[in-house]
Amino acid sequence: MLDFWNGLSRCLDHGYKGLFLALLGLGLGWWMYVPVHEFMHVVGCVVTGGEVRELRLDTIYGGRLFAQVFDFVKVGSAYAGQLTDFDREPDLRYLSTVQMPFLLTIFPAVWLFQKCGREGRPLGFGFLLPVALAPFVSITGDAYETGSILATQLPPWSSPEMRELLRGDDLVLCAHRVSQAAFSPWGGWALSSLIGTVWAFAVYGLGALISRQLTSP
Repeated sequence: MLDFWNGLSRCLDHGYKGLFLALLGLGLGWWMYVPVHEFMHVVGCVVTGGEVRELRLDTIYGGRLFAQVFDFVKVGSAYAGQLTDFDREPDLRYLSTVQMPFLLTIFPAVWLFQKCGREGRPLGFGFLLPVALAPFVSITGDAYETGSILATQLPPWSSPEMRELLRGDDLVLCAHRVSQAAFSPWGGWALSSLIGTVWAFAVYGLGALISRQLTSP
């Protein structure tokens, strides 16, 4: 990612102070973005008429606090956070649920991330990095899940059994399920991974396009 390396280079013009501020911003940005990301999944489900029954959130990201406010929030997760029980039907609702957090990537995160990088603002650069690069961080998670929803529209993998095997927000776990199946649909898994990767670049690319439009004279 040229934006990352160019921005990091500008931030490091400030020396160790720039590196420290970038890392501080990264830590703060990640800590704040995790719950925002998960609750945007919730919004994506609810605005399409779905119901969320369980969102698991680790304590360090405010799981205990949010659990006191929202009945569906449960403390503790194998991941930083995960929407574990929600309405997935129809598929458009499922897609909306998965996609919603990445609206922040498209705008304003990429635009501000590039701006901070160009101007050598290490704290802002680090803070925005988790949001701007979220599609790539999600290659094995939400990106794969997006790909699996789309891939399982195709006849070879559109049966309920294939959807159960291929769909999910953990590429590695889905690969394990596929490997244990009597008839392993590796083609569907590979296509899901490919679509997810293309999707990640497309999301960032759309954000970069908007950024260019906003910064061009």
